[in-house]
Parts: sequence; C-alpha cells; structure tokens
Amino acid sequence: MGKFVAWVGKNADGVIALVLAVFIAFLGLTASDQIMGQPKSELISGVTLLVLGLLTAAILRDRWRQEPMEETIRENFRTTSGALADLPERLDRLTRLETVVESARRVLDDLQVVQVLNGSDEIAEALAEARRSTDRWYFKGGTGTYVRAVTLPELVGAARRERKALLVRLEIIDPTHIGVCEAYGRFRRSVSDAPDGTGEYWTVDRTRKESYATILAASWYRQRFSLLDIHLGLSATMTTFRWDLSANHVIITVEDPNRALMSRRGSFYYDHCATELIASLDQARRVPLESAKATQVGDEPTVDEVRKLFEALGLGLPRSYGDRDVVEIIRKAIRAKNPYSA
Repeated sequence: MGKFVAWVGKNADGVIALVLAVFIAFLGLTASDQIMGQPKSELISGVTLLVLGLLTAAILRDRWRQEPMEETIRENFRTTSGALADLPERLDRLTRLETVVESARRVLDDLQVVQVLNGSDEIAEALAEARRSTDRWYFKGGTGTYVRAVTLPELVGAARRERKALLVRLEIIDPTHIGVCEAYGRFRRSVSDAPDGTGEYWTVDRTRKESYATILAASWYRQRFSLLDIHLGLSATMTTFRWDLSANHVIITVEDPNRALMSRRGSFYYDHCATELIASLDQARRVPLESAKATQVGDEPTVDEVRKLFEALGLGLPRSYGDRDVVEIIRKAIRAKNPYSA
C-alpha cells in the first residue's frame, strides 16, 4: 500500500488526468443536458481542456527529467571516449609497472632463499638433505675433515647402490705449504682452544695430516668406485668459510657450529656460489689422482702403499714422518671421525 501511495504521489498529474478523463466519459454517457446550471457540452469541453493541460504538464515534466539524463549520458560518453583514447598509454604504464614489480619480486625471492640455519641439528639435517638425490658435490674449505668423515662415504655409498655416476670437486689447503697450514692451525685455535669431536687440538702437524688424509681418501674411493669422477685441488690460501654445494643446495658453514647459511638451486646466490667454486678450483694446485692408477692401495692400506701413492701423486710425505705418522694418516682417511659429533 505504501508503494502505491508513493507511486501516486510521483505521478499525481497523470493520475488526475486519468480520473478526469474517466469522469468526462461518464458524463458523456449518463449526465443530462444541464449540469449544475451549465450546458453539458460546455462542461465537458472545459474538463477536456483541463485534462489536456494536465497531460501537457506531464509531458513537459518527463522531458525536463530526461534532459539531465541525456546530458549525463553524453558526459559519460565523452569521458569513456577520452579513457579509450588514453588506454594505450595507460596499458604501457601498466606494463612498465608490472616489469618493476616482477624485478622486485625476483630480488625478494633471492633474499628469501638465503636461509639462516641455527643449531648443529638443523645444519646436520640441511647437509643430509643436500646429500639426498644428488649426483655432484663441490667443496671448498680447510682440510676437508667432515667431507672425508661423512660426505664422501655417504655419497659414494648411495651412488654405488643406485649404480649412478658421481661427480666430486674438492679444494682444500695444501699440506706441503707450511705457511698456510700454520695460518689455519692458528685460526682454529683462536676461535676455540678446546678439542673438537675427534678429541684433538688444532696444530700445524694436525692440519697437514688432515689434508694428507683427505688426499688419500680421495684416491682410495676413486680406486674402489669406477663411476666416481673426483678432482682435488690444493690451495695456498685459507678461507674461514666452508662451501658444500650439491645439485640442489649450497650450504656455507663457519667455525661456529651453530650458524650456517643455505640457498637452493635457481637462486642468484646458488648460481654465483657454483661459479665461485669452479673458478677457485681452476686456480688451485691440481692433484693428478689419475697418476696413481697403477699404484693401488688395499682396503686396509699399508705404510709402504701409502708412501708410494703420495710419491706417484708428486706429494711425497715429509721425511720426518715415521711409520706411526703414516698410520695416523691412514686412520684419518679410512676411519675418519665426525669433527662435529658430540
């Protein structure tokens, strides 16, 4: 009812004209010749004029209402036409904005994939994940003690089980370079004066033997697994970082056993770490492991076998090394202890 009353109010002139028209028709059909002292024809003519006036007013009102709407439509059309004319320029700006946003997104993605690892357990798990399903390993660091104790045995074991080739690239400090061995031993003692997981302190002698042991281990594994493609380089400078790079991860550790960085393949950081390791190994003194092909060492190498092996590699052991020293190198190479174990 309320809607009907509202409609009647908005269309009062039309409603009145309609009522009067019905009234005129009624008079024409039923009324006598005299109505209220006026001839019927004159009264009908007057009412007809009133109806026509009301209809005219209704038409004028509708036109008045339509003019603002038409103007609004024309204005909207002009606005739309202008917007369409500017559309190519706006699309070009949008394309440039999308390019900037995409560049910013790539930068943020690269920053996000450099993950900080906290705690020895988290670092150990990251290294274990990196060793899974990889067909290559690049290392650059000190003497390669962890590589010799954990990385090489597990990588070779997995590759042998899966009967697949394994690529290994190692760069360690040169055991024949006394200066770098002294610097490394001094650095390790400066950050920790306690023995590591092997129960040993870092000295020049230990530094040299650890490097010699890594060279022996590389030759030993190479002779026992024909699908192992291993290259070894010796550096005359030390680094405080250790890089471990697999097919999908790069992990950088330091002397603090509770902090490390990790990045995944496809990131800016991973790609440039791979480039750095390749370039660095190319500059290192190469150990010709293939030269020792004819110099076999047994599953339990003897002192004489090891001495002959190092002679074949052009890395003759120091004359001061007695049989006990060589046995120690063999133990470190074949039965290496994890330096980060509890």
